[in-house]
Amino acid sequence: MTDLKYRPVRHDHAAFLRKARERVGFEQAYEELALEYALAHQMIKARAKAGLTQDAVAERMGTTKSAISRLEAAGKHAPSLATLKRYAAAVGCELQVRLVPQKSA
Repeated sequence: MTDLKYRPVRHDHAAFLRKARERVGFEQAYEELALEYALAHQMIKARAKAGLTQDAVAERMGTTKSAISRLEAAGKHAPSLATLKRYAAAVGCELQVRLVPQKSA
């Protein structure tokens, strides 16, 4: 059986963003994927809070670690609501979706 204990990997996201912002076109591309990044962040945060590895979530969902990796990678995959519900259940959460009125310009 696989070791399913969560061990966070150190990552300085602020330093990563500072360096990435130096690249031409990064800022626009990053802004266009803001919703996807927010969802990915919430998914990873929920998995970490549950103390689960990608392997453990995959096992609970009956899928592979690579499938979970793709789900948690912003902008690379557009998961269905059914998949998001299964992921949420696997990490001990419930999925909530809201439509929020846009702010007037």
